[in-house]
Amino acid sequence: MKNYKLLCIAFVLISTSVFGQTAKQKRAEKQFDNFSFVKAINTYEKLIDTSFNQYYAMRKLGDAYIMLRQPEKALPIYEKVVQQENVPSEYYLYYAQTLRANGDYKESKKWMKKFKDAGNKEDSRVKEFFKNDDLASAIFNSKEKNTLKKLNINTKYNDFGAVVLNDNLVFASSRNEGVSIKRVYAWDGQPLLDIFQSPIEGGTVDSTEKLAGEVNSIQHDGPATFNTSGTKMYFSKNNSDGSKKITDEKGIMQVGIFSADLVDGKWVNVKPTNLNNPNYIVYHPSLSKDGKKLYFASDMPGGLGGTDIYVSDVNADGSLGTPKNLGTIVNTEGNEAFPFIHQEEGTLYFSSDGHVGLGLLDIFASVKNENDEIVNIINLGEPINSKKDDFGYYLSDDGFKGYISSNRKGGVGGDDIYAFTRIPPLTLKGQIFDAVNSEPVEGAKVVLARENGEEIAYFITGRNGKYEHLIDRDQKFVLKGSKHKYQDVEKGFNSFGLEKEKEIVVDLNIGLEPVRDVVVLADLETIYFDFDKFNIRPDAAIELDKVVALMNKYPEMVIRLESHTDSRADDQYNMDLSNRRAKSTYDYIISKGINSERITKYEGFGESQLVNKCSNGVKCTEAEHQLNRRTEFIIIKMK
Repeated sequence: MKNYKLLCIAFVLISTSVFGQTAKQKRAEKQFDNFSFVKAINTYEKLIDTSFNQYYAMRKLGDAYIMLRQPEKALPIYEKVVQQENVPSEYYLYYAQTLRANGDYKESKKWMKKFKDAGNKEDSRVKEFFKNDDLASAIFNSKEKNTLKKLNINTKYNDFGAVVLNDNLVFASSRNEGVSIKRVYAWDGQPLLDIFQSPIEGGTVDSTEKLAGEVNSIQHDGPATFNTSGTKMYFSKNNSDGSKKITDEKGIMQVGIFSADLVDGKWVNVKPTNLNNPNYIVYHPSLSKDGKKLYFASDMPGGLGGTDIYVSDVNADGSLGTPKNLGTIVNTEGNEAFPFIHQEEGTLYFSSDGHVGLGLLDIFASVKNENDEIVNIINLGEPINSKKDDFGYYLSDDGFKGYISSNRKGGVGGDDIYAFTRIPPLTLKGQIFDAVNSEPVEGAKVVLARENGEEIAYFITGRNGKYEHLIDRDQKFVLKGSKHKYQDVEKGFNSFGLEKEKEIVVDLNIGLEPVRDVVVLADLETIYFDFDKFNIRPDAAIELDKVVALMNKYPEMVIRLESHTDSRADDQYNMDLSNRRAKSTYDYIISKGINSERITKYEGFGESQLVNKCSNGVKCTEAEHQLNRRTEFIIIKMK
C-alpha cells in the first residue's frame, strides 16, 4: 500500500510538471510573438533545462537570439538544432546565415546547399541568398500573418494616421478643400489637414466629422496621440501663435507638436510644446502608456539625416524634457517618421525609407534587450508593407488588430487608411483516449510533425489526456500518438482555408487501442489478494467491475485470467492458492452475467512469475510481497 501511495504521488507530480511546462511554452510563444524576446529566451531556457519539448524550445531560443542581433549566441544553439532528427529544413538556412554572420563563409555555403537540396531549389531565399542579411525579419515574417482591408472612411484626398479613441477612429485628412501650400513631404498639393473622427464600427465618409473644439485651425492639424484616459492630446500642427504664423527665415511654417485638453466634450487649451522650433520639424507624436514619455520625429540639428525618431520625458509641469535621439539602429541617413509606442508591450513601431524594405516608406518594429535598449529592428513584411509608402502604424492593446496608412495601388485617394488583423496561429487542441474504455490516457506522447516528417513539437498528456499547441496556417500536419502497452497511431490533418478566422480550434481526438496480449487490460489496476487468501477484496471488486463493463461494451472481447502468489509457503501450496484465486476471479466475473465462453482459461502460476526480487529466503516488506499476490488479464480477442 505504501508503494501504491508513492506511485500516486509520483503521478500527481508528473501531471503537475507537465501542465506547468505546457503553460511555460504558451507563455514563451506569446512573448516571442509580441517582440519580448528577452523574456522568451528566459522561458525557453527553462523549458530546455526541464527537457520539456526540448528540440522545439531550442529552435525558438536560437530564433530569439537572432531577433536580438546576437548571432554569436544563436550559433552554438543552431549547431545543435540542425543535428536534430527531422528538423524543419529552414533551420539549415538560418544556420547558414548565422555562420556567415560569424564570419564562417565556407561552412555557411555548405549548409546553404543542404537547405537547397532539402527541396528548396525554388525558394526565393535560395535565389537571393544573403542579399540583405535581414535574417530576423525573415524568421519573424515566416510566421507573421495579417489580413488587410480598406475602410469606408477614405476619400479621394489624403487620409492617414488613424488611432483609436474610445469607440472612434481619429485621423488626419485633407478632405476639406482649402488653400494649397507647399508640403514638407513630397505629397501632392492637396487641401490643408484637419483632425477627424469616425465610428470604428460601420464608419463611412458621411459619418465622419471634425474633432470638436479648438484643435482644427486654418493651418495643418494632425495626426494625434492620446493618453489612456482620453483627456489629453498631443498633435502635429503648423507653428503659430493664435492667428499669427511662425516661420523660418525662408518664410516656411514648420510643423510642431501641440497639446490640448478635453473639457466638456471639446478639445480646448491648445498650447505649443517647448520642443517646437521655427527652423525645423517636430511632429508625429506618440505617447507612452504611463504618459511619461513622448516619441516623435524631427529633422532637428544633430540627427543622422532626414528626420529621426526621438523621445522626450513628459515632466510633471507638462513641459517636455531634452529630446533623445534613438540612435543608429533605428535612425538612418534617410527618413524615419510616424513612431508608435505600443501601450501594452512598449514596442516601438515606425516608418523608414532608410532601412532595407519593400518599397519607399516601410513599417518596422524595434527589439529591446534586457536593459531596455533597442538592439534590432524587424521589417513587418507584406501585406503591412508594399512597394509604396506605408506608415501610421497603430496596434490595439491585445496586439491582434490595428491600422496603417498607405498610398499603395488600389486605394481611393492619395493616402488611405487600412484596417489589419494579425491572424494568430491556429490553436491545435485534441485528446488521447483509450479505444477500449474511452477513458483519457495520461502520459501519452503526441508528436506534431509536418507532412514530410519534420518534427515540430511533442507533448505529454496529463490526466485528462489533452494536448494543445499553436500551429501555422495553410500547412499539412501529422499527429502521432504513442504510449507503452498501446499501439502507435497516426493521423493527418491540414490548416488550409482558415485565413478569415481570428482563431480556430482544431479538435483532433485519437483513440489508442491496447496492444494485443498485454498483461494489463486497458491499463486497469492489477487485482491484488490478501496473504493466504483468495476472496475478492473491495478494491479488487472495483477493478473487476471495470472488466465487466468493458466486456459488456465490447461483446466480442475474449480474455484469459492468470493468478499469482508471493514466495512464502511451499511451491505446491502456492500453486493451489493461485488456482483458487483465478477461480474466484472467474466466478466473480461470471456472476455479473458475462458468458463463461468469453473467458478461455483461468490459471494459477503460484510463485513462478514473481515481479520483484522477493523469492524464497529473501527478506522483503509486506508491500513488496503484495505486488506478487495478483490476478492479471490477457486480451485474446477484441473484435
